[in-house]
Amino acid sequence: MKLILRFLKPHWKMCLLTVFLLFVDVVGALAIPAFAAELMNEAERGVEFNTLVITAVLMGVAALIAGAASIGSVFAAADLTARVGADMRDALYKKSLELAVSDFRTFGTASVTTRTVSDITNIQTTLINTIMLVLPVPLVFILSIVMAFILDWAMGLILLGILIIIMIIAVFIIKSSSPLFRKLQKLLDKMSSVLLENITGVRVVRAFNNEEREERRMDDAFSGYASTSIKANRRFALLDGISFFAINILIILVYALSGFRISAGLFEVGDITAIIEYAMFALFYLMMAQMVILTLPRALECCERIRSVLDFSPTIADNVESPVQLDERSGNVLKFERVAFRFADADEYTLRKLNFACRRGQTTAIIGGTGSGKSTVASLMLRFNDVTEGRVLLNGVDIRRMPQYQLRDNIAYVQQRAWLFSGTIAENLRYGNENATDEELWHALEVAQAADFVKKLPEGLNSFVAQGGTNFSGGQKQRLSIARALVKKPQLYIFDDSFSALDFKTDAALRHALAYETQDAAVVIIAQRVSTIRHAEQIIVLNEGEPVGVGTHEELMENCSVYREIYKSQTKEEDEQ
Repeated sequence: MKLILRFLKPHWKMCLLTVFLLFVDVVGALAIPAFAAELMNEAERGVEFNTLVITAVLMGVAALIAGAASIGSVFAAADLTARVGADMRDALYKKSLELAVSDFRTFGTASVTTRTVSDITNIQTTLINTIMLVLPVPLVFILSIVMAFILDWAMGLILLGILIIIMIIAVFIIKSSSPLFRKLQKLLDKMSSVLLENITGVRVVRAFNNEEREERRMDDAFSGYASTSIKANRRFALLDGISFFAINILIILVYALSGFRISAGLFEVGDITAIIEYAMFALFYLMMAQMVILTLPRALECCERIRSVLDFSPTIADNVESPVQLDERSGNVLKFERVAFRFADADEYTLRKLNFACRRGQTTAIIGGTGSGKSTVASLMLRFNDVTEGRVLLNGVDIRRMPQYQLRDNIAYVQQRAWLFSGTIAENLRYGNENATDEELWHALEVAQAADFVKKLPEGLNSFVAQGGTNFSGGQKQRLSIARALVKKPQLYIFDDSFSALDFKTDAALRHALAYETQDAAVVIIAQRVSTIRHAEQIIVLNEGEPVGVGTHEELMENCSVYREIYKSQTKEEDEQ
């Protein structure tokens, strides 16, 4: 509830308007049976026609006021819940941007998506139903019972007794259903995760001819969710059945007692109508409230899941809010000083004894075998992870002492698995520089060796890009990602095995063009192919997370056995091919 109140607070004016309109709606609706009963009783007594007209007009006015207030309350409640949902999604999205890459393992990507879309939709639905159908219940109960007691104390007692019995049964059923709704949310996460995994990995599934196996996995996930939903829906059905049974008993008791009261001259025919109307009105709201309350455990579980994300303390947090002054004239753009790193759940260090500087106008290359920690170095440069020991400096300032956005404003990162966003090529290229001109985009494409294939596209820069760039080949996606980095024009370029999908000719042409384009910046190339990095001014060789050689290609060929082994193995493969 605290989460809901947190997001309702900024919209307190709309909350007050909604409550006021609901109050007017309920009072107006409950006034109609009283006027109707009076009209029938007056007609039976044979009063003057003018008196009947006045009563009928008053009843019509009450109906108009109640109708207008009802429509207004629906619009106000819908507006309120839409704003709350939008604020929640915005807050959850902004929080997800603050989370470190490792933090997503705590929640799971599919789970964060489910919380942002499905959970908040559940909260919105429950919130508007609570406002419209649960919030008026106390007022409806009090006024209905009071009006029933005013008409006849015996009828009032019957109505009160029936309502209390139904409420006790409802509380029991709702308590028993709460664990089911908590289980449903976990099963929904599982179902979303399996479904997302199957869709994104459909090529692998088909390549290994494992459709039947994945169908069984999906069937297990769907079946678990369906069986739990059936159990929850049975409780809905049970509560509905009991409520309808209580309504029928109430009507029988009212009619039976009314006959005796009328024959004794203690009751009038119009009063029967009013009593039944009040009973039906109260029971209708009670039944609707029951249906909403049965969904409350699910909504509260959704609130808890969202709160757990919003209140989560990111592993990587800014220590300062305002940007710091950087010496952009410094020769060392980025520097590692006695850096060691260990993952939080690991016993051993992934990286150790890292000491090197990335100088402006020079290329620093990092090479090593699989699992040597090359990509982890890039994550430390970008502060996707914080160093365990030592420090990383950008223009002489510890990167932990500057906001993350300032650090990443100065870096362009191209990862091995190139990712493009749905939209156009131009929109993707401007991702790091919104004000880039078309000429700058074409220049970046020329340097990235991507201009030729983009020119052949019918729409050129405005050509459509599917989500993830699935309508382009691996090499094309890599070149577009490299062009996107070049458009940004940062102080530091990080190419994390970004040339792996390129042929040797394109690789060589691209490196030659990059050397001229990045004269005023530092370049870091993480690669597995020696041919990609052999012309770098500084090559760092990693072996099991530790540097075993630093120097140029020629120096390492003389002094570093690990580098020589890598070079010889790749040269042998090329000769065999």
